[in-house]
Amino acid sequence: MSAATEVLHPARKALLHRRIRMIVAITIGYNLVEAVVAIAAGTAASSGALIAFGLDSTIEVLSAAAVAWQFTRKDPERWEKGTLRVIAASFFLLAAYVGVNSVLALTRAVDVQHSTVGIVLTALSVVVMPFLSLAERRTGRELGSTTAVADSKQTLICTYLSAAVLVGLLLNTLFGWWWADPLAALVIVVFAIREGIEAWKGDACATSVGMLLDGNDGDEHGDHHDHDRIGDK
Repeated sequence: MSAATEVLHPARKALLHRRIRMIVAITIGYNLVEAVVAIAAGTAASSGALIAFGLDSTIEVLSAAAVAWQFTRKDPERWEKGTLRVIAASFFLLAAYVGVNSVLALTRAVDVQHSTVGIVLTALSVVVMPFLSLAERRTGRELGSTTAVADSKQTLICTYLSAAVLVGLLLNTLFGWWWADPLAALVIVVFAIREGIEAWKGDACATSVGMLLDGNDGDEHGDHHDHDRIGDK
């Protein structure tokens, strides 16, 4: 736990706890809807990528639910390590499923149909998910919560997967390039494994992947209590 958490005023800390709960509640609700729509659309279009995308959303729900549970505890900091392990496991599940699905898609050369619903859904996720990720990451850093930062990275990984599925669907629709999506998804697997390893070790701030949307957070002034050091022992 960093020095940032120790100097936070109790009222500010309580506010940040409520904010985390609100963010993960929105994330869970969005991903539940996303999962149902994606799996239904993927089944209708014979799109393994869309079905995988929907199942990935259920993994994101698992990660967000773990953080939500943690911040309903009287002393959330006490549950950091266990919650981080759940988040790490969700990264590994995501990497395993997307990896296997992508390899199978490449070997089977399935005739995927055009899916307007899938294109709209993944495009919406590309817009919505980065904002949820950024909001949770900034709140988690100010609060000194490694788990909130790690979960925000899970959401960001899902953003990349949304973009990969969207590109694959568009290339399949426009040019018949069915192989584009599984190839792009394999790149996401590498990031997911890396983030899972770092979450398991308790280092949710070391990698650059989760920092891509942070902009100039590191330049903010003392009121944020040196949150660049969150994760230091």
